[in-house]
Amino acid sequence: MNPIISAIVFILLAPVLGGLIAGIDRRITARMQGRYGPPILQPFYDVGKLFEKEHIVVNESQIFYVICYFVFIIFTGALFFAGADLLLVIFALTLAAVFLVLGAYATDSPYSHIGAERELIQIMAYEPMVILTAVGMYVATGSFNVGDIVVSKTPVVLLIPGIFLGFLYVLTIKLRKSPFDISTSHHAHQEIVKGVMTEYSGPSLGLIEVAHWYEAVFLLGFVYLFFAWNPVLAVIAVAVVYFLEILIDNTNARVKWQLAMGSSWAIAAIVGVVNLGVLYFITGV
Repeated sequence: MNPIISAIVFILLAPVLGGLIAGIDRRITARMQGRYGPPILQPFYDVGKLFEKEHIVVNESQIFYVICYFVFIIFTGALFFAGADLLLVIFALTLAAVFLVLGAYATDSPYSHIGAERELIQIMAYEPMVILTAVGMYVATGSFNVGDIVVSKTPVVLLIPGIFLGFLYVLTIKLRKSPFDISTSHHAHQEIVKGVMTEYSGPSLGLIEVAHWYEAVFLLGFVYLFFAWNPVLAVIAVAVVYFLEILIDNTNARVKWQLAMGSSWAIAAIVGVVNLGVLYFITGV
């Protein structure tokens, strides 16, 4: 498919797919907790109500930061599905996260500031493993371009299984699931209220929620790359991975930030670097 068309399809369909994923997530979570759960379309109803509310912010600069966060999340996904360079995609994703942090720092709320600091810690925690994932895919396929990796017949996950496991570990951070939902949470058991999103409400909070839908689709697309040589297997793998993330979210309590960061770096150093070393030795790249 033409890269421009792919990007447009992502921009138009990702919020729909992301909202459905969020609805299914909430329903499965409810069943795991012995509840019936909300309708699958409930996330759309919730976001619709947010956009109907009055636009009130503590600091006007928050509006700028949240729009930048929203735009760069969409830009990240559009680049990815257009087949662009993985490193560029990762840098765009990091920039989006930085704007969310700046928005949290723009207020005087201690809860918001703590959430911003923890969000920065999360960025430092997952970034090494995400970059190692891009490098691993380059070594396995010979290209950083998403378009080349998707059409490659190389069974990427078989060449970099350690990197795949490491990516799954930090994926829990990016999807804001327990035990690593330290900067904000979709659940009620949050000791810092909504953390990085505490001072957002109405349309601004709605934009953040839609951005999370875009991000979820992009992240699951990243999982797809590991199995891209077999599209059917790839779709199944994406579904299984997301179910495991929901299961982990509902069976683990939040950890302290020290453990979140330390364990993520340890995973990157052990499974990531070792897997790359073995792969370099085998392929001679």
